[in-house]
Amino acid sequence: MIFLRIFFFVLFPLASLSQSTYSIATLKYNGGGDWYANPTALPNLIEFSNKNLGTNIKESPDIVEVGSSDIFNYPFIHMTGHGNIFFSNEEANNLRKYLLSGGFLHVDDNYGLDEFFRKEITKVFPNKKLIKINSNHIIFNQSFSFPNGLPKIHIHDAKPSEAYGIFDNGRLLCLYTYESDLSDGWEDSEVHNDSEETRLKALKMGSNIIEYVFLGKN
Repeated sequence: MIFLRIFFFVLFPLASLSQSTYSIATLKYNGGGDWYANPTALPNLIEFSNKNLGTNIKESPDIVEVGSSDIFNYPFIHMTGHGNIFFSNEEANNLRKYLLSGGFLHVDDNYGLDEFFRKEITKVFPNKKLIKINSNHIIFNQSFSFPNGLPKIHIHDAKPSEAYGIFDNGRLLCLYTYESDLSDGWEDSEVHNDSEETRLKALKMGSNIIEYVFLGKN
């Protein structure tokens, strides 16, 4: 039954999502990294998506652990932080099954996550590699257009923002946003003192990700 719930989101159009309330979740992981970073980010993205896309996502996101069977209840899971990540073999297997069954993971490097995520994702998909996603991918061309690809929200190392993905049979099942700090832009305005223009840019890109997941467009 849990697998059917995930496939529901893939098969039904976004307009039908206004008929019921659905939940998304923050991924809780081990290793000592601050998985709980950016607490206002997802609630703000949910509010923006519900208003602009017509989704009916529950206002408060849930928290789900990597190794929990509850992970299969969510079509979209968000992961962020600044530090170490560790997946046990059991957790890696659980996450792999979730993603291959129709789930979606968005990983946002909140600065300092990169080396740890790249190492641990190889446990989840030892035979797949993170592939750089070009600006012509549909995730940048949903309700909001980003002709230059992933927007740059915070400077950090002044490197260009980049999007990477893991694909299965053409479906993007894991999106990794790097050197963008996208979810910082979703936070309340007083947290980082970002301009409204910057926050709007981040929220539009975030809602594109939500739209991609719920519409199941490749």
